[in-house]
Amino acid sequence: MTREFSDLPESIQTVSPRRLKERLDSGEQITILDTRKQPAFERWQITHPNAQVTNIPFSEFLDDAGVEQAEELPEGIPPGPLVTTCAVGLASKYVAEYLREVGQEATILEDGMEGWATIYEQHPVDTGSVATTVVQLHRPSSGCLGYLLVAGDEAAVVDPLRTFADRYQEIARSHDATIKFALDTHVHADHVSGVRAVAKQTGGTAVCPAGSVDRGLEFDPHLVDDGDTLALGGQEIVVRSLPGHTSEMVGYLFDGLLACGDTLFLDGVGRPDLEDGDAAEAAAGQLWDSLQSLNELSEDTTVAPGHVSPTTAPRADGSFTAPLGDLRQLRAFDEPRDEFIRRVTADLPPQPANYRDIIALNLGQQAAEDEEAFELELGPNNCAVSE
Repeated sequence: MTREFSDLPESIQTVSPRRLKERLDSGEQITILDTRKQPAFERWQITHPNAQVTNIPFSEFLDDAGVEQAEELPEGIPPGPLVTTCAVGLASKYVAEYLREVGQEATILEDGMEGWATIYEQHPVDTGSVATTVVQLHRPSSGCLGYLLVAGDEAAVVDPLRTFADRYQEIARSHDATIKFALDTHVHADHVSGVRAVAKQTGGTAVCPAGSVDRGLEFDPHLVDDGDTLALGGQEIVVRSLPGHTSEMVGYLFDGLLACGDTLFLDGVGRPDLEDGDAAEAAAGQLWDSLQSLNELSEDTTVAPGHVSPTTAPRADGSFTAPLGDLRQLRAFDEPRDEFIRRVTADLPPQPANYRDIIALNLGQQAAEDEEAFELELGPNNCAVSE
């Protein structure tokens, strides 16, 4: 039996990206067949402890004339039910129909990997405070984390994403607050910043580290430096300089919580080479100094990182945060400076896709339409040096 590629199947069951994520989070073991070309798959894929992912490109299901041959399955098809995916959910529809014709149950991921990249989750963070509220914002496809800080009827969003710029005011209003500040911890290399878009949509103020100017900043936010404060609903956001991952990196202290950008993660530290690969050793030394400076803070300080690994387990409140006292067990806090520098500059992972263009966008040196910006940032963040 053959079928021309143009004969689009209409009856295959679909699953939304959000529902697939919920099923994985609930503990269900799910097999995913990714039908993109191998380079695209290797660059990024669905990663979850409960997902078994196999890559068989769509071309393997076609004969030399580009016609599907349902009697000749490619090798490597996992047994049992599976979810098919591709870039935007088109090729995977054909593959799912193809598999069904030979008796294998298959479901299509709606909108493919682009649909997966639209998931944006909210997790309340238990900081032990009754005076303020913190919500962690998580993009599972890239591991990007942001934070909504609420005090009284005012809110600030830390490290917002341009893709989700229209959501932050709605989230703030669900906590009876409106956005006063949109803050970046640094010039991001893995995603397009939403500080300008959020400020424009909400009437709030875009805030960036003062050191961004030295990196070529070409728009005019409110600039902050070490020790500066921002008033928020009767509370204060205190700026703390944390250079290393980038030269201008800052953290934001808010009622016992430190939003530390890409300085410290739950299972590693920020990589030091994305601003200037030739100066990675000097940046690593700055990063070591910044990590040691955190010893000045209480061990009960809630560390709120800028990214999370797809295999990192959340804490009891569902958020990817941890007390500073727990993270001081990472070797980075006890490692001699020279050893730390050697370790974090050796065998660095691949750089984030399109990172130079993304940095230029975030500095205001280039412009891009929303769709182009979304495409540029698809993929993993690759901003960490793991323990």
